[in-house]
Parts: sequence; structure tokens; C-alpha cells
Amino acid sequence: MSTAAIAERTREATINDRVEAVAWTDVSAHLDGYGWGMVEKILTPDECRAIAGLYDDDRLFRSHVVMARHGFGRGEYKYFRYPLPDLIAGLRTALYGRLAPLANRWNESMGIDVRYPDAHADFIERCHKAGQTRPTPLLLQYGTGDYNCLHQDLYGEHVFPFQVAVLLAEPEKDFTGGEFVLTEQRPRVQSRAEVVPLRRGDGVIFAVHHRPMQGARGVYRVNLRHGVSRLRSGRRHTVGVIFHDAT
Repeated sequence: MSTAAIAERTREATINDRVEAVAWTDVSAHLDGYGWGMVEKILTPDECRAIAGLYDDDRLFRSHVVMARHGFGRGEYKYFRYPLPDLIAGLRTALYGRLAPLANRWNESMGIDVRYPDAHADFIERCHKAGQTRPTPLLLQYGTGDYNCLHQDLYGEHVFPFQVAVLLAEPEKDFTGGEFVLTEQRPRVQSRAEVVPLRRGDGVIFAVHHRPMQGARGVYRVNLRHGVSRLRSGRRHTVGVIFHDAT
């Protein structure tokens, strides 16, 4: 086996080990209760710097979006092309394996017939057969005054119920402001906001579209949107791991 292959296998095992070490019972309970859960230090500081440093290499990306041109906010992001960087591909595969059972439980409770296979490769094959062939993991960059409007990342018929954002910069050192924000819209009730206290290397798992909530007449669907508040200073990078591909 080549040195590069050994290094790749070691890196993948490390990501798998970190994902397996997460207290998934606690994360699942928080997702059930609030629509998001945090996985701390899922990436190391060196990995965060390395991923953020990819932003200027356009060979790695399939498209570049300037948010202000589309009314999305201020800032910019780039979608990776296939093949994804090893670290991001490994994180995507490992996290999906842990989240698929929860996704199936959520769909069952909300009366949604769709079920997700155990392996991410099988789910991607389902997406590609439906014409969703463009990779969706992305790298976001914000500067002073930038923000991301509340939104949902839906991209096509096949949508995995969760996605993950990992903060690559250190709050209060590399930037100020720029908090990750979620809002929850419940029927006949005013919206509720959640601010997630991320540090560098932390990931937030959150509902892409809606989550189940127990009501007096059974389970109903709560709609969620996510965004980033205005940066007051500095620069902020985030990697977004979306599990379904786009049309």
C-alpha cells in the first residue's frame, strides 16, 4: 500500500473514531427537542485551517455564489465538485451513518413514507437516479458586515432531513458577531429563535426543513430556517455538509 493510501486510511479512521465517540443519545435528544444538536471538536484546528485554505483554489469547486446578487444576504460561498476533499467526504459518510436511523424515525413519526438506506453511497445513488447529480457540500466565507438570510437548503425531490455546519474560525479571535441562528415556526404560535454557541471545530447538526413535535392531537411538523447573524469584525469560514445532491 502506498504512503498516500495509508495516510488516507488513517485520516478516515480518525474521522470515523471521532464521529463514533459523539454522545449520540444526547445529540438525538437535543435534535428531538430543539431541531439542532452540537458535536464538539469534530475537526482539529489544523484541519479547520486546511479546509478554510481551500477557498482560493477554484479547481476544487463547481460554482461560486455571491449572496448579495441573489438577495441571500452578504458574503459568498462555493460548492465543491466531485471528488470531494477526503476529509469532507469522510465526514459526510460517517455522519450520515449515524443520522440515517434518526431521519427514519422522524419521517415515521410525521407520517412521511420516505426511508433512508444505511449507507450514504446508496442514498447518493438514489439522488443521482432522480437527476440530482451535483454535489452540495460547500465552503462559506464572511467578512465584516456580512450575514446569511434565514433559508432552507432543499435542492430537489430527495432531501435528507439533516445537515451539518462546522465552524472553521475562532469566535472573538478571528471574528466577532456571526452567530449561527435557527428559527422555528409553529402553527398558531410566534416564531422561536435559537443561537448556537459554536467554537472552532464544532459542528451543528440541524433540521433542513422541519422536525416532529408532539401536540395535543398528535405529532405535527415544525418548520425551521437557518442563517448567520451580521459579522461585526474579522473573517469567518464554515464548511457545510449537505447529504443530498442537487439537480
